[in-house]
Amino acid sequence: MIANLVVLALPLVATYLLAAWWHRRFRQFADFPQLKPSFLWGHLKTIHEYTLRGPPKIHHDPVFAEMAKELGNPPLMFCDLRPASYPMVVVTSHEVAEQISRVSKLFPWSTPKSPTLGDLVQLIGPKSILMRKNEDWKQLRKRFNPGFAPHHLMTLLPCILDKTDIFIEHLDRYASSGDESPLLKLTINLTFDIIGAITMNVDLDAQHSESSDQGEFIRLYDQLVSLYGDPDGLPWWVHPRREWRRHCLSRKIDEHLDGMIKAKHAEVQEKQQNGKAKPRDVLSLGLQGSDQLTPSLLAETRDQLKTFLFAGHDTTGILLAWLFYELSRSPRVLQVVRDELDQLFGPDPDPAAVREKLLAPNGEELINRMSYLTAVIKEVLRLYPPAGTARMAPPGSGFTVRTPDGQNFCLDGAIIYNAATIIQRDRAVFGDTANDFVPERWLGDKAGIMSAGAAQDDENGDTAGDRKLPPGAWRPFERGPRNCIGQDLATIEVRVILAVVARAFDFVKVGLGELDLDEKGRPVLNEKGQYKTKSEMYNMAQITAKPVESMRMKVRRRQ
Repeated sequence: MIANLVVLALPLVATYLLAAWWHRRFRQFADFPQLKPSFLWGHLKTIHEYTLRGPPKIHHDPVFAEMAKELGNPPLMFCDLRPASYPMVVVTSHEVAEQISRVSKLFPWSTPKSPTLGDLVQLIGPKSILMRKNEDWKQLRKRFNPGFAPHHLMTLLPCILDKTDIFIEHLDRYASSGDESPLLKLTINLTFDIIGAITMNVDLDAQHSESSDQGEFIRLYDQLVSLYGDPDGLPWWVHPRREWRRHCLSRKIDEHLDGMIKAKHAEVQEKQQNGKAKPRDVLSLGLQGSDQLTPSLLAETRDQLKTFLFAGHDTTGILLAWLFYELSRSPRVLQVVRDELDQLFGPDPDPAAVREKLLAPNGEELINRMSYLTAVIKEVLRLYPPAGTARMAPPGSGFTVRTPDGQNFCLDGAIIYNAATIIQRDRAVFGDTANDFVPERWLGDKAGIMSAGAAQDDENGDTAGDRKLPPGAWRPFERGPRNCIGQDLATIEVRVILAVVARAFDFVKVGLGELDLDEKGRPVLNEKGQYKTKSEMYNMAQITAKPVESMRMKVRRRQ
């Protein structure tokens, strides 16, 4: 009897499951702009096919851009990633992106972060500020904000310059030898040294010529990051051995950080008791007022350090690499940058002379007067944003966005990806030069690249006045209350590094993106005022968006 009931029930169960799958695949998000999904694989197969049309290991943003183009560039696009992941909505409009990042009655601290951040848990820690929510997140942000305040960061110029001196030594070595350099590796090591010194006041020894000479912490960290290279988007249980290796390396890194935090806490306590000078590194500032270093506080602090170390070195190193590339193929822009630096620092381009003026009493003023250099940085961040953001509204929350043409879409239960690369190249905003390197578009624009301008926009929603472009159309640090805590550090250190390096060295691309020379071996300008290249540079997906081939360059001392 039971066997017969089971036999009769099987078709009913199968029919129900088939109907449920059919609804989820074809009906649940049917009103969203999307390419035709597969019954079994959703849009995974389509994404794979579009990826194969591009160069090897290309980042997913250009792939999504091509898919959106096929649909007529809608303000958002649905991509069904099931069964590999959650369904996803790719946002391509700055108007929609603003609705996701700003505060609302439903989400007082903006739309929650996506649970897919859990894929990075071994890298940033389970208590990372990136994964915290609501009031819990607010208190953690408040605790660490003082260490990233612009007026405090300006006091750390000597530290940034000290680390830049080591970077210059490497550039000199490559200039003397004539060998090509993996510029991205050099810039990332530089920014790792800076973030280590600023967050913990320790020398992480990241800039040694040989990796064998680097400190153990750096070697462990590089091994861990390498296990996140070339992501396939599949869940962790598909690669259990890799996940175990990540776990083991993460625990070793935790042991190093725990020792540093305990030593720093004891140092802070001693200074507070003796009335000594206030500490200047982020870790010490974050530990002030904490008499007891409880296990919970230790773990929470450790995970913030892991987050700051990763985000603070990776994205800034990528920005520097793209800056040197764009300057190397844009002679007019490079000359304007050098002219501005000559006016600010005098005609002597020697790094020592620049250092002396930056450390003088008016050094902060000189940094704030780099208006054209700031425009160059902002334009590079527009074209090559190093990172993006993913959010998710819980199912049943009723989170709805409105597109510019008046349509409403409920985004509950889907990954919401603000595709900065697509948003920041929108022809409706940036015109025919949307894909071109034009720093001048930012001159006279009210917002620079510091967080103060973004905060003003977030509070007032003001897009008029001195605004030349919609503020939400530029979002490399994202926007809203959960914007990047370290954006001021990144933009200050990049301006300092460029002030020291841009007039002292020339960079020549080799490999992909190298210059297309004429019959006399001279570079040729195109109609956009840039040197023609034999091939195009592009970003790969390695957690963040990194330039292909590590941005291979030859370095020359400027004559």
